[in-house]
Amino acid sequence: MSTRSKPVSGWAVGFTAFAGAIMLMVGIFQAFAGLAAILNDEFFVRRPNYTYDIDITGWGWIHLIIGIIVAAAGFAVFSGAAWARAVGITIALLSAIANFFFIPVYPVWAVLIIALDVVVIWALATYTEDAAASRF
Repeated sequence: MSTRSKPVSGWAVGFTAFAGAIMLMVGIFQAFAGLAAILNDEFFVRRPNYTYDIDITGWGWIHLIIGIIVAAAGFAVFSGAAWARAVGITIALLSAIANFFFIPVYPVWAVLIIALDVVVIWALATYTEDAAASRF
C-alpha cells in the first residue's frame, strides 16, 4: 500500500511565501527607519500635542529591534514550520502596535507598515495544513 500525499495547493504556498517576503521587506524597512532615528533623531519631525510623548531615539531602538526580529521571522516563514507562522503573526501584530504609536512622527510610513502587517497576519492566518494539501 502506497502512502500518497495530497498535492500542495499553489494558493496556500503562494500566500505563505508572500507573507514571508513582505515580512523580510517590512523588517528591513523598519530597521532602516530605526537606524535613521538613532543616528539622527532630528530626521523625524514630532507633531506637538500628541497624547503619547515619544522619544525619537528610544523609538529608533524599538524599531531597529522589531525590524530585525520581523525580518528573521519572515526568513523562518519560508521553512514552512507552524511555529514560524505563529511567531510571524505575533511579531507582525507587535510591529503594527509599535507603528501605531509612531503615526504622529511619520504618519504615511507608519500607516503603510501597519497595512503591510495586516496583510502578513491575514496571509499567515489563512494558511493551514489542510489548505496546503487541498486541490483547486
